[in-house]
Amino acid sequence: MIKAIFYKEWIKIRRFYPVCAVIVLGFTLFSVFRVDRVADFRGVEHIWEVLLEKDSVLIEMLQYLPLLCGILLAIVQFVPEMIQKRLKLTLHLPFPQNRMILLMLLAGAVALLLLFSIQIIIIYSYFRHILVSELTSRILLTSAPWFIAGMTAYFCTAWICLEPTWKWRIAEVLTATGLCRIYFLSQLPQAYDGMLIWLLTITAFTLMTPLLSIWRFRQGCQD
Repeated sequence: MIKAIFYKEWIKIRRFYPVCAVIVLGFTLFSVFRVDRVADFRGVEHIWEVLLEKDSVLIEMLQYLPLLCGILLAIVQFVPEMIQKRLKLTLHLPFPQNRMILLMLLAGAVALLLLFSIQIIIIYSYFRHILVSELTSRILLTSAPWFIAGMTAYFCTAWICLEPTWKWRIAEVLTATGLCRIYFLSQLPQAYDGMLIWLLTITAFTLMTPLLSIWRFRQGCQD
């Protein structure tokens, strides 16, 4: 049954996911090549100067990309369940309901983690050749909240998509917006170093929020 659930989720995202991967890869490579071009024209010393004297990590154009990926993946994965009235049938399968939803979320989370891992590998592989390890770590630690925000946005969007009533969806949209805003309050490099564990805690909390929508759906709450 578990393999069947994962296969079903892959069927839903199989067209979107390759397109999303190409876009993510394209933006990440463009960001790196842009830095490389500056290094060729103005020297690696200029890259060091920007990192040390200006509040920049050189990859700011990627800041909201993980957030967008998380939102779109959840929409592609869970909106059909509601529009095509498949959720009720899914919940009637001979399998624990909450476990089934968590496995569906796990499938999407693993897909997102794969995309984010590719981004991180590309960024690390390039910068480790032109920067000392401390500056490379600075770039990765500064971007860490962006990737955590992408996962949080995925779980929150799933929560909203699975919600059976519009009144609660509006409240959930406002709550999710407030939560995701936390990850982008500061533009300073490594501003979130002391808060990463708390950001991960928020993400872990949002993992459970879709189960609230499922509980309300089972209670018969509908527009």
